[in-house]
Amino acid sequence: MSENAKLDVVGIGNAIVDIVATADDALLEEQGIIKGAMNLIDQDRANALYDVMGPAIERSGGSAGNTMAGIASLGGKGGYFGKVRDDQFGQVFRHDIRAEGVEFNTEAATDGPSTARCLIFVTPDAERSMNTYLGACVNLTVADIDEEMIKSAKVTYMEGYLWDPEEAKKAFIHASKTAHAAGRKVSLTLSDSFCVDRHRESFLNLVNNYVDILFANEEEAMALFEVDNFDAVLQEVRGCCSVAAITRSEKGSVICSGDEVHVVDAVPVEQVVDTTGAGDLYAAGFLYGYTNGYNLYDSGRIGSIAAAEVISHFGARPETSLAELVEEKLK
Repeated sequence: MSENAKLDVVGIGNAIVDIVATADDALLEEQGIIKGAMNLIDQDRANALYDVMGPAIERSGGSAGNTMAGIASLGGKGGYFGKVRDDQFGQVFRHDIRAEGVEFNTEAATDGPSTARCLIFVTPDAERSMNTYLGACVNLTVADIDEEMIKSAKVTYMEGYLWDPEEAKKAFIHASKTAHAAGRKVSLTLSDSFCVDRHRESFLNLVNNYVDILFANEEEAMALFEVDNFDAVLQEVRGCCSVAAITRSEKGSVICSGDEVHVVDAVPVEQVVDTTGAGDLYAAGFLYGYTNGYNLYDSGRIGSIAAAEVISHFGARPETSLAELVEEKLK
C-alpha cells in the first residue's frame, strides 16, 4: 500500500443528518413512500414526513460519512469532504464526525439551502425506507476538494448518491485524477439501484476509467451491467476495475480481483434491527483491511463484522468499538 500516506481513506459524500423512526407498512403506503429505496424529496416534503414520524433518533449520517465513522472505529485514519450549511444541523454534523476522529474541514455554506437530512422509516422486517432532502449537499464543488488531503490518503472513497449534481461530478473526477496522479487508489460505492438507473452510462464511464475498488450490492451491480443473475455480474465486473466487492445480504459477499474470487460469509446476527448503513460499514471494514495490509478475503471478513454490528441496533454508525470486535472475531 502507498507509502508516506497520512490517512488511510478520505471520503466524499452527502453530509446528512439522519432521523430514524420505526413505522409500519401502512404508514409507508399512506405516505406514498417507496419501501427499501432512497427517495429524493424537497424541504416541504421533509417537513411533512417529519410531522408524521414517531419518536426518532437524530444523528449524523450520510453514506460516506458512515463509512468514515466506521473506519475511525476500527482504528483507521480518515478524512471527509461534504457540504453543510452554517445552521444547527450543520453544526451537529461537524461536531459528530470530528468527535468520531475523522478529519473534516469543508467550509460551511453561509447562504442557500439548509443542511441535508434523511428521514428513515424502519419497518418490523428491519427494511429501511429513506427520504432524503439533499439541501446544502448539492453545492459541493471542485473548490471544496483539498488536493493535499486527497494526496495524503491511500484511498479516496466516493459515494454514488452524490453523483446527481453536475458540480459534484466534476469534484469526483478532479479528486480521482488528483489521487491517481499521487499514486493513490480510487473507490466508489454505487449506493442505490435507483441511483444506478438514473446514471448508468456515466457510472460505467466512471468505473471503467477512474475506479480501482468498486462496492455494490447484488441488485445495484445487476442494474449497472443490465444483467439478471449474479454469475453474469461476476463476469462483467472482473473487466472493469481492479477490485470489486459485491454484497449479498445474508449470503455474505463476493470479492473479485482478476482471476481471484473470494466468497465471504455474513456474520450471524441474533436480531436484525435496522439495515441502515450495512453497506456503508461493510465498505468501512473492507477499506480498513485493504489499507492496513490485510488480504482481500480478510478485508471482506472485517467488512462483514462491521456490517453485522451496525444492523444489530438503530442507526447507521457503530455503537461499540469495531476494533475490539475485529480482534475478537477475526481469528
